[in-house]
Amino acid sequence: MRFTKMQAYGNDYVYIDAINQELPSLPELARFVSDRHFAIGSDGMVLICPSDKGDFRMRMFNPDGTEGEMCGNALRSVGKYVYDHKLTDKTEFFIETLGGMQHLVLTVEDGKAVNIQANIGKPRLDTKVIPVNTDLPEFVEQPVRVLDRTFNITAVSWGNPHIVMFVDDVDNLDVHGYGRELEYMTSLFPNKTNVTFAELVNPEYIKMREWERGTGETIGCGTGCCTAVVAGVLTGRCNRHVKVEQIGGILDINWKEEDGCMYMTGVSNTVFEAEIDVSHIPPQK
Repeated sequence: MRFTKMQAYGNDYVYIDAINQELPSLPELARFVSDRHFAIGSDGMVLICPSDKGDFRMRMFNPDGTEGEMCGNALRSVGKYVYDHKLTDKTEFFIETLGGMQHLVLTVEDGKAVNIQANIGKPRLDTKVIPVNTDLPEFVEQPVRVLDRTFNITAVSWGNPHIVMFVDDVDNLDVHGYGRELEYMTSLFPNKTNVTFAELVNPEYIKMREWERGTGETIGCGTGCCTAVVAGVLTGRCNRHVKVEQIGGILDINWKEEDGCMYMTGVSNTVFEAEIDVSHIPPQK
């Protein structure tokens, strides 16, 4: 079975064409290709599938084999994959995900997609959607005690839950300690959540670090970047058009007032392509 490893600002994903080749059991396949002992290690497995609603459908699986909703960095790399592998000649198209329909616009140079803008839709603040264990309709800047300190937390959903809090010094923060504590804070979040720690450099620049549920600290997260901008705008900290610095690089984020949608722009790179033997994995049922 052929696969492609792609990177989007630090996120390594294994991409598989699920249109032109048959696949074995998806949970076991996801665990197999994400097993770092095979030197394939990734943040997850992304399938490119046919869609009745859009140009393609994206399915994303976590390293433990569970299916995820949507990841902005993984989504952008789907755009590069389908163009570079000649599954489409369009430079503007729609991708169906569990988080909704996503709009992609590609910049092409020398026959390759080099920069991808993804419209990931409108942020959802309804706590019944996120979800959060509270009767509040929205969860914006709510003080929450975590270990030895109190964070003012905002909760946002893109089909997958994110929370964000602004701190003075993100570089020297104990992201592991606070991130893990928040991820498993079931008294507040009935499901594990992604945690974004953000530092405002100026109204047009944010630095962030991301604790990804079930994985640990990640060096890139597109939806985490968008979450930081949403919280920053809602609380008057930043402008709608902001550059967000992750460990893996900088994403350009724009929360447009005209349509209320979030747009992220950045590069994606093919790391390598190879074939793996999956004959030992049971057929897909």
